[in-house]
Amino acid sequence: MFKLLRENIRIALGSIRAQLLRTVLTVFIIGIGIMALVCILTIVSALEHTLSRDFASMGANTFNLQQYDFSQQYDGEERRPNPVISYAQAKAFKENFNFPGTTISLSFTATTAAEVRYGSQKTDPDIRVMGVDEFFVPNSGLEVDQGRNFTPFDISNNTYSCIVGSDFGKGLLKDGNPIDKVISIRGARFKVIGMLKEKGSTFGNSEDLRVFIPIQVARSLFTQPNINYAVSAMVQKKEMLDDAVDRARLEFRNIRGLNPIQETNFGISRSDDLINRIKDITGYLTGAAWGIGIITIFGSSIALMNIMLVSVTERTREIGVRKALGAKRATIATQFFIETLVIGQIGGIMGMLIGMLLGSLVAMLLKFSFAVPWAAMGAAFFTAFAVAIVSGLYPAIKASRLDPIEALRYE
Repeated sequence: MFKLLRENIRIALGSIRAQLLRTVLTVFIIGIGIMALVCILTIVSALEHTLSRDFASMGANTFNLQQYDFSQQYDGEERRPNPVISYAQAKAFKENFNFPGTTISLSFTATTAAEVRYGSQKTDPDIRVMGVDEFFVPNSGLEVDQGRNFTPFDISNNTYSCIVGSDFGKGLLKDGNPIDKVISIRGARFKVIGMLKEKGSTFGNSEDLRVFIPIQVARSLFTQPNINYAVSAMVQKKEMLDDAVDRARLEFRNIRGLNPIQETNFGISRSDDLINRIKDITGYLTGAAWGIGIITIFGSSIALMNIMLVSVTERTREIGVRKALGAKRATIATQFFIETLVIGQIGGIMGMLIGMLLGSLVAMLLKFSFAVPWAAMGAAFFTAFAVAIVSGLYPAIKASRLDPIEALRYE
């Protein structure tokens, strides 16, 4: 049995080599369908990886108080303007919210166009300066690579100290150890006490070109009306997150003076909600990718089947000779079936490689974080296998059922 199967494989491969042009065209048709599927799934995978990485920087078991509730759907209606979160409200929340095992951080973006100087050198005016407290770094999922984080002493005494992003270690402060160097922002001198680990970019904005300074120092240097403060809370245990969010909503409603019948005029975003929402969105994209891929592959399978039917017709006399010499129906069917499988898998492998290459190229151009799409490659392999089975079944059965006498008469 094994010897017969090996002989069938040898004959099938010989037939493929003998009809090289047709084989190449067939492989190309299959490859296009698989390439489309893998390319789209690779881009979707890169998008999901990028979004998950960016929003995961929010930190684990955290929630943020924000001006708007972005989970609400407005169906084209104009969003009612909510008041900003003022410093007095943010500070009152931090002082009054006493949920067990929770740390609250306050912060605000002082400017996104600061120029930082060190000695005679200076940066471009595109540095983001943030006023933060001692809990901002851990609550945001950030890590200090060199030096240390702010201490309660730094914040309460308004020391002129700062923490810088990792890009400063490659640029302005690249000569030697950046810790204890003094930089200048708006004429104020700040001692560098820490440098963050590299985070990369979020939606094209570098997370490593930031400077954190104590929040009260930032408020004195960067004065502007209607500053919107960010409030972030981290809960020690994930199972306590739901209760903490409910308590925080009630507490902030009281701070804003809302009575029980008034609508909440702020939002609360949770880190796990954002990740789940991203997965839902990319799930729809993956479904759409499969829809497009299946349509393309369906066309490829029809093309493969037609080409194999042409092959059966052209080799009718060969089939008659083999049957006259004693070949069984199963032997003839196996030969054509193996031909189809080999062509399908060659096309699948080619489509996988080209699709992943194109997908990674598009992801690179869009500045997505590329990840090897193992799921897409596995799906493409089994899809190519299924296409070959479906496309090869009918031609193989038709070849095996040919009448040997009529086949020998075929010209």
